[in-house]
Amino acid sequence: MVRTRVGYAGGTTVDPTYRNLGDHTETIQVDYDPSQISYEELLNVFWSSHNPIVPAWSRQYMSIIFYHNEEQHRLAMETREREAARTGSQIYTEIVPAAEFYLAEAYHQKYRLQNVSDLMKEFSAIYPDDGDFVASTAAARVNGYVAGQGTCEQLQEELDSLGLSAAGDGTLLSIVCRSERQ
Repeated sequence: MVRTRVGYAGGTTVDPTYRNLGDHTETIQVDYDPSQISYEELLNVFWSSHNPIVPAWSRQYMSIIFYHNEEQHRLAMETREREAARTGSQIYTEIVPAAEFYLAEAYHQKYRLQNVSDLMKEFSAIYPDDGDFVASTAAARVNGYVAGQGTCEQLQEELDSLGLSAAGDGTLLSIVCRSERQ
């Protein structure tokens, strides 16, 4: 993963905010390296990360895939059909062309990471500007690990590239490796 950012998309309201979302849906923008992970693999993570057979109770929280080209559209449709066959149920996930993405407020970004104060102190020192923090690959990676994505072994392989202090490394290792032992 190169970067993830939380925001709003799919609606017509100009400059939506959490308090004035209009007709947008809360979403995540994923920048990735296709030499490391394919779009189809990302779709598999998407489908396994939620229950697409339950209709959303509001547009704000609906299940939606935004595609950027015909190949992404084709793969999204194929995987939705696969999920329908696997579950034997209607899939409520919409698949629509990507339009303008509006970045959510800073307090919505890297939510899991923001709940680990020791790590946030380090990232605040590294990235005093919210925009730099939001754009940070390291912050996105750490947020994923804190949220339970990635193994202790994977973390150990890339730990030196995340820019944390020895204490920060220890905190992150404790979170990730402890969860594997449980």
